[in-house]
Amino acid sequence: MTEIQISISILFVIIGIIFMLVGSIGIIRLPDFYSRTHSTSKSDTLGIIFVILGLVIYEGFTQSSFKLILVVLFIALSNPIGTHALARAAYKDGLNPFYSDDELKEEDKE
Repeated sequence: MTEIQISISILFVIIGIIFMLVGSIGIIRLPDFYSRTHSTSKSDTLGIIFVILGLVIYEGFTQSSFKLILVVLFIALSNPIGTHALARAAYKDGLNPFYSDDELKEEDKE
């Protein structure tokens, strides 16, 4: 295993950790359910993908790396769909966003 391969895999893992950290901060800082859901779904999906791709680079071209790539594809497809379904169920249940379109239009008029 070369030093370049190890360095690139460490870089990918660190980038993934940073994305997940930003998503965790988004849960704390954002005002309502919908923006929190958006923050965590986007950043956690990217974070997990980067960490797993870092593991694929570290592993090299093996059967394990092929399985990890399948996991990346599954995560890339299922996380956004699950988040959308969760947000849609919350909206149908009557959970209103922090800012609605009507409030924003009223602020623009003033």
